[in-house]
Amino acid sequence: MMACITGTGSALPGRILTNADLEQMVDTCDEWITTRTGIRERRIVADHEYTSTLATAAARQALQLAGISPETLDLIILATVTPDFPFPATACIVQRELGAINAAAFDISAACSGFIYGLSLARSQILSGVAAKVLVIGAEVLSRIVDWNDRNTCILFGDGAGAAVVEACDGNRGIVSTHLFTNGAHWETLYQPGCGSRNPASRQRTIDERLFFIHMDGNEVFKHAVRAMGEAAGAALEANNMTPADVSLFIPHQANRRIIDATVKRLGLGDEKVFLNLERYGNTSSASIPITLDEANRSGRISPGDVVLLDAFGGGFTYGSALIRW
Repeated sequence: MMACITGTGSALPGRILTNADLEQMVDTCDEWITTRTGIRERRIVADHEYTSTLATAAARQALQLAGISPETLDLIILATVTPDFPFPATACIVQRELGAINAAAFDISAACSGFIYGLSLARSQILSGVAAKVLVIGAEVLSRIVDWNDRNTCILFGDGAGAAVVEACDGNRGIVSTHLFTNGAHWETLYQPGCGSRNPASRQRTIDERLFFIHMDGNEVFKHAVRAMGEAAGAALEANNMTPADVSLFIPHQANRRIIDATVKRLGLGDEKVFLNLERYGNTSSASIPITLDEANRSGRISPGDVVLLDAFGGGFTYGSALIRW
């Protein structure tokens, strides 16, 4: 028995925030942003949209493509660092919106690696026989925790959601292996300081000291990301006795074009094997991989039998990979 992805979906807000728009908000310019990140625009939610809104829309697409009804789901795993509320889990809200009355539901927090972590959990549940149909979602509304006065971070992030239905299947196709890693020694390099138990909500600590927003040491993140993504991708290939030549499509976390290019070079992959949408959406954290996977799937970039390699790195630091035979 294997665990196969039978449906994918994605959802993006309608509002587009371009680099030209950001030039009117902070001291930056389109050339500077594009040269250093590869990002040209990103999507931003409207006031009436939330993480659960995007997650539900992406989930419906994935369920439709898989051809299954919400009532048949055994489990919903939602990866996010921007839940609707601290509790209940946003996955519970999605469960209600979908009408997935028979599914257990919970959130996980692994930052930009969250979807791969969720995919690994789904695979384990299926292979152990605990579940037969699992919905894995990565969804973020990062615009609500971005400091729009900080030109080093506000240029990077966008909102969106992606989802995948994972089902038990026969044969040799499916999620072949997943590989998860953590390096907690550098957690302070990329985090949101405020509103947890360490820095609870208060006007001085949360608002005046701007602790509610994302804090990032970009140079340190870049240095660790390239090494970690190379390590995670390499682990997947080594575990399956494969080389980069065996990979049909590489889907990296869409964080920064320079990180992706350095990782691809380190792995020895050809550019034609890399799927990118970074310039249109920016860094959508845990939504990045599933949005990109859905675009690749629906655009015909993936064919039956193809070897697809997913690779992500995020705050924590967390990082991981998944090797899929489509």
